[in-house]
Amino acid sequence: MNEHILVLDYGSQYNQLIVRRIRDLGLYAELVHPDDLTSKDLTKTKGFILSGGPNSVYEAGAPKLSEVVLNMHIPILGICYGMQLLAHHLGGTVESHDKKEYGLTDIEITRDNPLTKDLPKHFNVFMSHGDQVKTLPKDFISLASSSSTDHVMMMHETLPIYGIQFHPEVRHTAFGLEIIDRFISLCTETRNWSMPHFIEEKRKEIRDLVQDGHVICGLSGGVDSSVVAALLNHILKDQFTPIFVDHGLLRLGEREQVEKTFKDEFKMNLVTVDAKERFLEKLKGISDPETKRKIIGREFIRVFEDEVKRHQDAAFLAQGTLYTDVIESGTKTAQTIKSHHNVGGLPKDMKLKLIEPLNTLFKDEVRQLGSILGLPKEIVGRQPFPGPGLGIRILGDVTEDKIRIVQETDWILREEIKNHGLEDAIWQYFTVLTPLKTVGVMGDSRTYDHVIVIRAVTSIDGMTADVAHIPFPILQKISNRMTNEVKGINRVVYDITSKPPGTIEWE
Repeated sequence: MNEHILVLDYGSQYNQLIVRRIRDLGLYAELVHPDDLTSKDLTKTKGFILSGGPNSVYEAGAPKLSEVVLNMHIPILGICYGMQLLAHHLGGTVESHDKKEYGLTDIEITRDNPLTKDLPKHFNVFMSHGDQVKTLPKDFISLASSSSTDHVMMMHETLPIYGIQFHPEVRHTAFGLEIIDRFISLCTETRNWSMPHFIEEKRKEIRDLVQDGHVICGLSGGVDSSVVAALLNHILKDQFTPIFVDHGLLRLGEREQVEKTFKDEFKMNLVTVDAKERFLEKLKGISDPETKRKIIGREFIRVFEDEVKRHQDAAFLAQGTLYTDVIESGTKTAQTIKSHHNVGGLPKDMKLKLIEPLNTLFKDEVRQLGSILGLPKEIVGRQPFPGPGLGIRILGDVTEDKIRIVQETDWILREEIKNHGLEDAIWQYFTVLTPLKTVGVMGDSRTYDHVIVIRAVTSIDGMTADVAHIPFPILQKISNRMTNEVKGINRVVYDITSKPPGTIEWE
């Protein structure tokens, strides 16, 4: 194992971002639960970062600090809850804050320190806390303050132990990456994390696991499954079979594009399964989004198990689960935002062993990996598409007519975004069919039809996102096309919610 930093997971929805930022800076990092420290090989661990979290350190049952962290005598950085945990554990006091801080906050650096060396004395940071360190532990000094919090940063006078109340991992924090970079430099001079190294690690790992077995993979044509297929094809060759399931919840022209790319151009042994009627029958009358996700995930596995009968040597199922899927589906400490069909939606009696080669990577890392493996730009640069497909872009029950509406409106949106050269400027864009119907007028006649939502965001890794600023004339043209060309639509609205507080998908 290479030198690395361990990020201890205390439940923050941003804890995966800490790992991502460290990797961006060239050092391997891994997220672990504090209880798992005693079972890990720590010989190459060069530093600890304690993540934020939803708890209060003074409440019963709140996560504690393992003595392993302090006994290693290596640099420690506590972020938000992590800072409060350090202060509480080492004899300081943590109290509920009368003036809670959420969002951008101006801080003042009050003392020189290694983390903010050469940075401005004032800059904005992203805060999200209801508690504060009221009294510092013995031998700690305050480094920064805000208008309502005395101790925004702290450090031990002689030991490399630091605490910061804000979130440097969130891109809204000015100089956040620089602060993490300075902490890494306190831990090690080695920075050798790279995607080629990841490929070699996965080659050995997958070879050792699979040996002479056979792996099948669900190929949707999206970025994640495409990169999984390219990686496994690169490693396993004839021991790998990608299976494309047409569940009837695909975008317009999706099936044809997948078959052309992977079967004709990449010469993979692609198997296509037409399961549209099967999925729609199982989803009939189902409106709850979590239930829909689990039904779709379960039926995917059942389809694969049916395919195993034709591939007697298949013992493994590969999926394109990413870090963001894992964190949103909930961990030992983090709350569940929404389940993903490939995280927790799998049946307990599944006969195939699961392989998830991308579950430590973020979306932009996956795109980088795909490029290295030789996938074309139109695939690795493709916007994200959820595993459950249009099933979660239809609010309420799923019918063939609703699928048609979403397919056609999505096609118009994608076509206009492309026509106006906005593909590279917008991270993800799609339409959502609501269960609402509204009164309209077409050709002097009254209509009572569906409301379509346009969702378009900018992002880097999917953990946070901002609304995309599409010029109004373009939005107006898209709306006009949808209401004129798609039967059953008389109103189009634009979602301007960021993530957080919303998520990118509506379900």
